[in-house]
Amino acid sequence: MRFYFTLFIGILLLGSCAVSNNPQRKEIKLLQKGIIKDDTSFIYQLPYEAGKTHLLVQGYFSRYTHKNRAALDFKMKKGTKICAARAGVVIRVKEDGKKGGSNVKYRPDGNLIVIQHDDNSRSGYWHLRYNGALVNVGDTVKAGQVIGLSGRTGYTYFPHLHFIVWKFDKKGQWTQIGTRFQTNKGIRYLRPFRFYRNNGQ
Repeated sequence: MRFYFTLFIGILLLGSCAVSNNPQRKEIKLLQKGIIKDDTSFIYQLPYEAGKTHLLVQGYFSRYTHKNRAALDFKMKKGTKICAARAGVVIRVKEDGKKGGSNVKYRPDGNLIVIQHDDNSRSGYWHLRYNGALVNVGDTVKAGQVIGLSGRTGYTYFPHLHFIVWKFDKKGQWTQIGTRFQTNKGIRYLRPFRFYRNNGQ
């Protein structure tokens, strides 16, 4: 793990210093620091098994590959069980990708699961292993249910879970959103380079 952490820090330092001008970026940073409070949005479960702890290596609007994305990257070994962060219906599954690496050419090979929730928002789980989906389109899943196995397919430097939530904005367009999670440290907007333990419900 130390190797991958050091590698990722190096990538961040070598990467662009540009940051997103997305208006959510400033709001999420204030929420992460507790400067402003949110007590109305849905509280998600961490997308892995109860009792497990994972490092968040990249957060919302991070300066490397997330500078324009409200997305999260959890460091995981290949084959780690991925759980639904919220109940819903599976609307998309891809698990036939076999390739992955640090070249953008691998992006189409990324395996994934997308779940639609009862408020019409959606959550996505990327970089699953080949044949790593344990659910099918049309399945109803519960929060905390194991839905897949992590991997390193698609455009990725190392094995991890890329997690994202999006919903319709006021203009009727899909937009990525930051979300709160139940953690061992309480309800939080997650921050990168911190370990988060899933204590379960």
